[in-house]
Amino acid sequence: MGLDNVAVHWPRTGRFYNPVAPAEFVDFGEIVDMPRISAPTAALAELIAKTGTVRATAYTELVDLLLGLEGVLYATDAAAEDEDPVIDPDGCAWIAGGIERFVAGHRQHGETVTFESVSEVLRGLLADGRLAEQQLRWLDSRLDALRDDAGASPQWNYTCPELSVLAAFYRRCADRGFAVYAESEAPRRAGQP
Repeated sequence: MGLDNVAVHWPRTGRFYNPVAPAEFVDFGEIVDMPRISAPTAALAELIAKTGTVRATAYTELVDLLLGLEGVLYATDAAAEDEDPVIDPDGCAWIAGGIERFVAGHRQHGETVTFESVSEVLRGLLADGRLAEQQLRWLDSRLDALRDDAGASPQWNYTCPELSVLAAFYRRCADRGFAVYAESEAPRRAGQP
């Protein structure tokens, strides 16, 4: 089962959302030709350039942790309200901003983004907050929930450039007034468990 986030025109016309033409994202293809670009970053940029889509499955846990909610890329709140799993342009801006802030905060830890480095960056960001102690307890509980039964952490292996491309997709949608349709093999609808 996989999740795709597909750029669509906002608001919908009739019963359906119309996908955005890939030409709106064609410049993402230039990233593929950059020197020393990692294979995952190039693959993500190429997919966006050709289809206006992100294969979001690999990013769901990370984005949920960064933004402090669950089901962000599944658009679960929208699904409950409208029966359409759609992230509106404002939601796209919020997602992009959260990822962009994380990437900026991660630079001092290097380019490779792992579970451990995510934990360090988030601890640093939350330690300066108004409710630091409470937020750090929340973070610890979220991090523990992501570990398996043996206590091992997820084997995340992202790079800052890859996450920057991910953020750029949502930023492009926000800036141009597009929404993102969360398309999965088993879509979540209002009233379903």
